[in-house]
Amino acid sequence: LVNRFAKRTLDLLVALPITILLSPVMLITAVAIKIYDKGPAFYKQTRLTVGGKEFKLLKFRSMIVNAEMDGIARLAQENDGRITPVGKVLRRTRLDELPQLFNILSGDMSLVGPRPERPEIAEEYEKVLPEFKLRLKVKAGLTGYAQVYGKYNTEPRHKLLFDLFYIETQSVWMDLNILFKTVIVVFRKDATEEVESGKTHAGVEVK
Repeated sequence: LVNRFAKRTLDLLVALPITILLSPVMLITAVAIKIYDKGPAFYKQTRLTVGGKEFKLLKFRSMIVNAEMDGIARLAQENDGRITPVGKVLRRTRLDELPQLFNILSGDMSLVGPRPERPEIAEEYEKVLPEFKLRLKVKAGLTGYAQVYGKYNTEPRHKLLFDLFYIETQSVWMDLNILFKTVIVVFRKDATEEVESGKTHAGVEVK
């Protein structure tokens, strides 16, 4: 209980001033997306957080409108034609993730924790990795141990090990350390590498 209170306090103390400070950047980003193709600046996607609760994760839209018209959930892949020119910049700089600060302020997410997965993809992962659902013991995070020590295209099994290690050893000091390292990771180009075209992750075929 004390740890949860300390974690929530840290979330608010960090997320609120950063949201205010970066509000001009978010405004410019939203305008750039809107100007490019007149589509919505934000993208809402159903994700899972603590206890398997579903919530709407906010991101700046980096792909074309209706990128998944066929209803199939897909991870971004190499040379993905769905990503717009503006989106490429956003993904490379991680600016597309900034709206998740509002998810943190609302309490659905934390600054640090396992990255929130989509229900349909999590279901596929759990067929091969039943332990995958253990990630839902804590709130999903904007960044996490797996993001600092892995990459976007790190295999789910390895990400799971990173997440479980964090869940068992988490503390405010660990969160602060991960937040510090996240700033460094943002400038690593390889950290945002997409998955290879056609590669299967834990039974999920990326087309």
